[in-house]
Amino acid sequence: MRLTLLKRLLVAANLAALSLAAAAQPLRQLVNVEGIRDNQLIGYGIVVGLDGTGDNSQVKFSGQSVANMLKQFGLKMPEKTDTRVKNVAAVMVSASLPPGYSRGQTIDVTVSSLGDAKSLRGGTLLLTQLKAANGEVYALAQGSVVIGGLSAQGKSGSSVTVNTPTAGRIPNGASIEREIPSDFEQGDSVRLSLRRPSFETATNVVKTINRSYGKIASTRNATTIEVRAPQDPTERVAFVARLEKLNVDVGQEIPRVVFNSRTGTVVISEGVTVRPAAVSHGSLRVVISESSQVSQPGPFSNGDTKVVPNSSVQVEQGQGRMFKWPAGASLRAIIDTVNRTGATPDDVMAILQALDQAGAIDGELVVI
Repeated sequence: MRLTLLKRLLVAANLAALSLAAAAQPLRQLVNVEGIRDNQLIGYGIVVGLDGTGDNSQVKFSGQSVANMLKQFGLKMPEKTDTRVKNVAAVMVSASLPPGYSRGQTIDVTVSSLGDAKSLRGGTLLLTQLKAANGEVYALAQGSVVIGGLSAQGKSGSSVTVNTPTAGRIPNGASIEREIPSDFEQGDSVRLSLRRPSFETATNVVKTINRSYGKIASTRNATTIEVRAPQDPTERVAFVARLEKLNVDVGQEIPRVVFNSRTGTVVISEGVTVRPAAVSHGSLRVVISESSQVSQPGPFSNGDTKVVPNSSVQVEQGQGRMFKWPAGASLRAIIDTVNRTGATPDDVMAILQALDQAGAIDGELVVI
């Protein structure tokens, strides 16, 4: 009897430990260290070597870019000459500069067509300056573009396109030429910024750090946490590495319902419930079709044959349905009920918006 009771207690303790472990997350997944972040770079360049799939003559800036490039090599085009080259495409080059990267290191770049080029497959990006938001050049990009899509077109006009052939990447295609300074080494403390602001999570982070290292952490709001850190750069890096391994209990977040109005995707987080509500939803569809009829005159009437347009307008009223749910019903049960009636994703989103406006959803509705 005692052994059975002891086993039950051990099982309960293990379940409690598992639930706490599931609620706790490493600190590195919850915060960003101020001064340690990526920086975005962008530049304008041209891709050459295309097999006739470059920009057409309507893209004026592509020809102008070729003329400017040739001028740098001592080749001057005659005045008012329209440079037409089908093997060249104007592109935008973007990259992300990781924190702490120094001169000589390389990063990947993304190349995207700016004009009406059909494909960048087989092209080579010429030397392109990558600038930051302050206008300074931080990297130089050049290399062969790797394309994950393809496009083929026949003489009859039929074509086949797989994925997106007008955008690609150049692995290690940019070389860092200037370092971005960081303030991570400065000051008596480091700042941790929560990726999802929460008063409860910020409080738990402060308690966890102070429990392990003494009263060295404090917070002023639901996002920023200040932690006193060693002055020596090597010790500071090691200290932040130890902080990132601490397990912190995550505060309970507001349950959300997220739906994309363009694709009809609906995502419901755990804990979303509804209050007592009754919803009536019907569908009204208007169908307008156009057709043409040929009016043929009678024999020997000297009339003309004409094409007469014929319009048809139909209004279809769907069967309206009313739904009623008790208090505390989960939103998943509501979606299942609506789906069983054959409702479309647009109908589901319309019902969710109406419930939110009526204050019947215990959660946050997010539209993207």
